[in-house]
Amino acid sequence: MTRKKNVIIMISIASFILLTTVITYIFAVVLPKKREEEQLLEAFREYYDAKLVAYESENANYDDYEVDVAFLGDSLTDGYDLGKYYPQYLTLNRGIGGDTTFGLEDRLKVSVYDLKPKVAVILIGANNFDTMFENYENILIGMKENLPQTKVVLLSLTSMSGEWGKNNQKAAYNNVKIKLFAEKYGYEFVDLYSVLFDLETGGIHAEYTTDGGHLTPMGYEVFTKALTPTLEKLLEEEPVLS
Repeated sequence: MTRKKNVIIMISIASFILLTTVITYIFAVVLPKKREEEQLLEAFREYYDAKLVAYESENANYDDYEVDVAFLGDSLTDGYDLGKYYPQYLTLNRGIGGDTTFGLEDRLKVSVYDLKPKVAVILIGANNFDTMFENYENILIGMKENLPQTKVVLLSLTSMSGEWGKNNQKAAYNNVKIKLFAEKYGYEFVDLYSVLFDLETGGIHAEYTTDGGHLTPMGYEVFTKALTPTLEKLLEEEPVLS
């Protein structure tokens, strides 16, 4: 009887220790991490909303087809100093860091429909590789229906390295689909993946990236050099205004 009682006591102690460990882990790790994630999400929402308010205000300053090029996308676009790289054009940056194809689709009206640029450049999908084609075509359909006179350029996803580099194969595969969509809708396609890719390392050139995914000024110079000929071609002719 005493032995059985001792076993019960030991099990109770072990259960208490386990429960205490779990509770400690929850309060020390899980909850702070959850709070941090919630704070980051809230900060993103505030940034996102502020961007849309700014876009709406900017739109009122321009007539239809006055803006040469509007750039749509995520952080790669958001961090693109358009005034530095395209001084010859009137450009507007409609990129939001952390955005996805779903976010872009939801904000197309204020980001580009109401602006009516001569050319729209789209680079999106790096934040949702696996789900980007659930609505990527919806974006193109929306552009075709709402901005039939705006010329559209679809940019490939870029090559990457480090932690981001694990997505290179998927990015290359997705780029084939992006190109096919460009052909389907009569849009231009520009390959950024190859011009940034280093054959020796199997990823983006080290001097082109800050962290394996985002670009350095040198990376943006390569980006600009790849895109400029297409913009020059598209802007040679003014859109036919209805």
